[in-house]
Amino acid sequence: MALDVVSHGRRGPGGVLRFGPEQIQQIKRTVSHTPEVMVKVSGGGRDFGGVRAHLKYIGRHGKLPLETDEGLMVQGKNAALEIAQDWHLDQCRSQYRSKPADGEKDTRPKLAHNIVLSMPAGTPPEKVLAAARIFARENFGLQHRYAMALHTDQAHPHVHLVVKCEHEFEPGKRLYIRKATLRQWREQFAALMREQGVAANATPRQIRGQVHRPQRDPIHHRLRAMRAFGQLDAMARSQRATPKPSTFMRDKVMTMVSALKSGAGVLAQGKDTLQGTRDAVRDDWQATAQTLRRQGWGDLAAQIDRFMAQMPPVQTDGERLAEQWRVWQRTPTPERSRPRVPDERSR
Repeated sequence: MALDVVSHGRRGPGGVLRFGPEQIQQIKRTVSHTPEVMVKVSGGGRDFGGVRAHLKYIGRHGKLPLETDEGLMVQGKNAALEIAQDWHLDQCRSQYRSKPADGEKDTRPKLAHNIVLSMPAGTPPEKVLAAARIFARENFGLQHRYAMALHTDQAHPHVHLVVKCEHEFEPGKRLYIRKATLRQWREQFAALMREQGVAANATPRQIRGQVHRPQRDPIHHRLRAMRAFGQLDAMARSQRATPKPSTFMRDKVMTMVSALKSGAGVLAQGKDTLQGTRDAVRDDWQATAQTLRRQGWGDLAAQIDRFMAQMPPVQTDGERLAEQWRVWQRTPTPERSRPRVPDERSR
């Protein structure tokens, strides 16, 4: 399905499916839970101000150096402005399109893409940066202007990469990022991390038994801020403003609570589709194990069997939230002497 091991295997003279060395290594990395790389697009600027603002953000407003496609290290409060001006964004064709009115969708083409290259916690940051340098040079060098910055303020080291959409020498040519592009970039970045001596893999989450998509950046940031605020003592909380909650997550939680109270079956909505995907993944893994046994890789096939047995059951977002809600209700806290489901008046 998405692993593409069976479909990409070579057939020998007798028409028997066989895996090559690279595919064997890919299977080994996946079933041994090798750390997965992350490559994602986190938006992009549609005007000069938007691009400059994001460059200021990744440079932590002058505190971190910004590394450009020319190998220069630019730092300081004016670094973002200098880079944005050097890219001549004012000459891009889409720069002067009208900004939409409040409430209308912004359909202007992006002037730059914001890309994040990330590795799990414990990865040496300098190796993430080294792999990111090669990644940027191989994909955008002498074609699209770019700048990057390494962030280590979170557990997982990551590089923010800002890439100008318009081609340097062909103004009519732009950088478009599609799902296939992201998949190719993930595989490439994982290979570059392995060249740095770091174990890294790039497989679709469904193949690993993961059902839920990662949260979008704005939701993730707000939830992280709320968790950090909740861990403060009462005195510290009284001295800080309460972080703004995620309205998206609040609506999902309230929908889940209403479904629990009414007994409606909306919590399992979409589960058939998820289960169908899981069944297809398991079929693919079983076919992979059978092929490996024919090739004499019995130990690896047995590891696949254990890998499939460890896959968590399929759950919808509603079911997962409901399970977390029940655990939260059973957990005693000073603010709540007994668990209760909030009604309309307590919202």
